[in-house]
Amino acid sequence: MPDGYGLGRSAGWSERLHATGADALYLHVPFCAKKCAYCDFASWATPRGDGLSQPYAQALAEQVEQVASLGFLGRCETAYIGGGTPTFLGKGLGGLVRRVTADAPGLCELTCEANPDSLTDGVLADIASAGATRISMGVQSLCDAELVELSRIHDAEQARNRVRAAVLSGLDVSCDLMCAIPRQMPASWRTTLEEAASLGVGHVSIYPLQIEGGTTLARRVGDEQPIWNSPDVQASRMKQAQVELEDYGFHRYEVASYARSADKECLHNQVYWTGRPYLGLGSGAASMLTAEGYLRLLEACPQLGPLPDGMTRVRLKVLSGRDEISNNRGLASLSFEEEFLTERQAVAEDLMLGARLARGLDAGLVSYARSILAPSLDERLERLVGEGRLDDSLAPTEKGWLLGNELYGGLWDLAGDTETLVRRSP
Repeated sequence: MPDGYGLGRSAGWSERLHATGADALYLHVPFCAKKCAYCDFASWATPRGDGLSQPYAQALAEQVEQVASLGFLGRCETAYIGGGTPTFLGKGLGGLVRRVTADAPGLCELTCEANPDSLTDGVLADIASAGATRISMGVQSLCDAELVELSRIHDAEQARNRVRAAVLSGLDVSCDLMCAIPRQMPASWRTTLEEAASLGVGHVSIYPLQIEGGTTLARRVGDEQPIWNSPDVQASRMKQAQVELEDYGFHRYEVASYARSADKECLHNQVYWTGRPYLGLGSGAASMLTAEGYLRLLEACPQLGPLPDGMTRVRLKVLSGRDEISNNRGLASLSFEEEFLTERQAVAEDLMLGARLARGLDAGLVSYARSILAPSLDERLERLVGEGRLDDSLAPTEKGWLLGNELYGGLWDLAGDTETLVRRSP
């Protein structure tokens, strides 16, 4: 374990709101062999042997080197290469992992997302030797009929085979599973959960399917929400997952996340829920930076423009497409959407995100928030406890977990003015 591990996690909220670097790094790989029916992410179906994916990976590597030269990654503890399908890059993924580990020497966790169809034994061995510690496998279902409905290109047996291979590689392995999907029934969902838990993985993520506008699935189902995806069915499937996975020794530590033991919890995702800054590179990637971090990034990205007065937090989204990134490469060529938050909005956001964690709201956060949001904070917490959404320790109850939007909205409303300043650069 690297020296200094945990410094970011133990930092108080005042320090988190003024950190000058990133505690986590996210890299987005937007290439897929096929676009899934439900997917609205920044990803594109790409033929094998295309001329774009490797230059894109090289451009990401150069951008990582640039931000490292600014001192952005000095305290970075986790990295996540997601997509899309990072394993679509083949050996290029190993090169990207090597660049990250070289420029962020304090990493304690580096995750690569993978799909069963492109996770070969060679890719597994290469990313493990390059410094990856974790694989997050997009399994979604272990029932063939459901996989067909989702337009996945792997079948259940291929998924089982690749998960077993990943476990044998020595990497920590997480299975991503999806519920409230077409043709899924309680019995088939139980089969998927039991088989996934029996494959030796240390982590399982459970996501109710969201039918996003503009996707193939949205066009297929039309304007009415189908019964198989209703809020009641989503809640029922999420509760069933908890029961089944707990029987196999997993514990739920976040709304959608289960781990076999505390050391198998995903550290990277917890950065998102605990107010720590992170940097995202690649088409569609998101960042959350402090005002100080934003000013540091300006050194390499003058196109971002000046920081507006009174802003404490900045959220960025890379708008540049894969062609632009591959051809131009440098940070100064990127286009961004920028969203600016006041300190009051940032603290309310941290409360909202912290309520995703099973352990509940951090005492340090509540204390800091009280100095910013009093007296409305205590009144709101008392109301949420009275409604049965939080318990007396300020952890989400089953009602708060399964019907989270009401809980999260009640905390975000503490921002007062929930309208944030948004602009586009350049």
